[in-house]
Amino acid sequence: MPAPIDRRVLLRRAASLPFANLIAPARGEASALIARRVFFDNPDYINVRLSPDGTQLSYVAPLDGVNNLWVAPLSDPKAARPVTRVTDRNISAGYRWAHTNRHVVFFRERDGDENWRAASVDITDGKIVPLTPETGVKAFLQESDRRFPEEMLLRHNQRDKRYFDMYRVNIVTGASALVYENHDYIALITDSTFQLRLASRLIADGSAEVFERGPDGSWAPFMTVPIAETDTTQLLDFNEDGKTLYLIDSRGRDKAALFALDMATRQTTLLAADDDADIVRAMFDENRRPLAALAITDRMRWHAVDQSVANDLADLSRYGAGDINFVSNSDDRRLGTVHFERDTESGEFALLDRKTREVRKLFTQRHTLDGLALRKLEPVVIPSRDGLRLNGYLTRPVEAAAGAVPLVLVIHGGPYYRDTWGFSPVHQWLANRGYAVLAVNYRGSTGFGKAFITAADHEWGGKMHDDLIDAVDWAVAQGIADPKRVGFFGGSYGGYSALVAATKTPDVFACIVDLFGISNLVTFMATIPPYWGPWISVWKNRLGDPGTETGRAFLVERSPLTHIERAVKPILIAQGMRDVRVVAAESEQMVNALRQRGVPVTYITFADEGHGFVRPENRLAFYGVTEAFLAKHLGGNCQPIGNDFTGSSLKVETGAELVPGLRG
Repeated sequence: MPAPIDRRVLLRRAASLPFANLIAPARGEASALIARRVFFDNPDYINVRLSPDGTQLSYVAPLDGVNNLWVAPLSDPKAARPVTRVTDRNISAGYRWAHTNRHVVFFRERDGDENWRAASVDITDGKIVPLTPETGVKAFLQESDRRFPEEMLLRHNQRDKRYFDMYRVNIVTGASALVYENHDYIALITDSTFQLRLASRLIADGSAEVFERGPDGSWAPFMTVPIAETDTTQLLDFNEDGKTLYLIDSRGRDKAALFALDMATRQTTLLAADDDADIVRAMFDENRRPLAALAITDRMRWHAVDQSVANDLADLSRYGAGDINFVSNSDDRRLGTVHFERDTESGEFALLDRKTREVRKLFTQRHTLDGLALRKLEPVVIPSRDGLRLNGYLTRPVEAAAGAVPLVLVIHGGPYYRDTWGFSPVHQWLANRGYAVLAVNYRGSTGFGKAFITAADHEWGGKMHDDLIDAVDWAVAQGIADPKRVGFFGGSYGGYSALVAATKTPDVFACIVDLFGISNLVTFMATIPPYWGPWISVWKNRLGDPGTETGRAFLVERSPLTHIERAVKPILIAQGMRDVRVVAAESEQMVNALRQRGVPVTYITFADEGHGFVRPENRLAFYGVTEAFLAKHLGGNCQPIGNDFTGSSLKVETGAELVPGLRG
């Protein structure tokens, strides 16, 4: 067994690195440059969980710069030791304890290929057992239950990359048995006895058909979820005896709510709802009883289904401020780990003892934030030109006290996703450099009701972009933003939006940063990964159908590449070369077209990344280039590159001379 490594030693070692000298001196003083590494390095603690018996803690944390799994006795959290020692690629934060209390199941991928393979580790001797094929499959956990402590249901797509077959896997030996060969369904719902009960598939109009499986293996229609409801309706779980199905459902209402459905009578009972936002998550106990439901307006809002959670929330609110996230519970539910999310300081993991009603601190998530003068993430509401309420978040730099400042519009991907409140590395980094930062939950963003999502149908590059321009106009009218110094920063769909901004409204923005953005909607839809294939009917009905003349013409018209003649402003484009969602050709064709027209473009690539940055070395390199680019065109402060390219796979394909410090 490898010798334990004291986490306290590692944290002291990190604090002594040269970048610590750049940190602002104390909270409340004038703004000073904080090193990029403080914002973009891996957190010290992620997903702190209890073992089922409540005797041990686990979490994901760096070991020599790469995230690994750690465990510690609950009685002595400082005695933590790593139980994995990977050196190439972060282990996913989405791990799970087995009910043996001795094994943890975790997932890894290679170089951003999104093929997450599963393995178990025995925390007593460090033995790692593969649970799925080691290459070429994407896997995830389907079901776990305490009545089968050494087994789990896993799904992966080795047989057919489009569909995920289900396997019953022994997490101790790795033995795997096929339970269901899947040729049709995007979702399978199982119960506590590991029985397959429900399955759903998408049909031509984008609606979901749900079927119930009989004892003989036959399927019968169960319900239909129209396309307008597919982002706001979710089948969650069965209760312990399998007679009640819990689901989040928006049918017949705008905001999704939590329901219990009696499988015999088909009658539903409302358990939790929010007037202003969708229920987006439900929390269950080990007996599969619903305890609480979560909605997110500007902040997280819990609705107690069981009185015990109301007591929990009262105890946690007395302990400290922040948005509360319930992370894990012991099987007897006496103990729980929770996370307090905060905007101007590090998040914190704490232990809740429901018997003594005591809350005690476990870990500070990012120790390097201690004492820093961070800026508030202010919830704002922006009116769109056609009357929608656009919820967003604004961060003002210290310099904003003197008047309008340069603004960076930061747009999330998805687009069926949303920005939330809390510590934002990007917001804090940009605000520290002297920029106001505005994030906008444009139409199509999730959590605000189905009407807000469907308002985005056929509006990529249309009203969805109008929402972003309305947000910039609002910031200018409020005296926050200097209209001559507005930048755009977006990734994925946000990257597509950045390219739309460059080719549709170039006069609004002084510069553009596009991270793996879509340049041609037709080629994008032709190159989606196979496991997205079953969802193509939804994309055709919401975005546009490339299989029809009208649909293809619409997609061409809404593609930034089509309007390349309008692009004039400087643009920085970044791409992970292993990206399977937005392939490198999307960036390359845009870069080639910009160069042919003489538009100033810098193109950087990362050979070992996919749809996002996993390796901190690559994050530091990307944000170092971006910071220098923004400083040149918007006039903000800039930390020299220094050694932030060390260990990165960064390659400058073109335009090095256009970004200060990038050439040579």
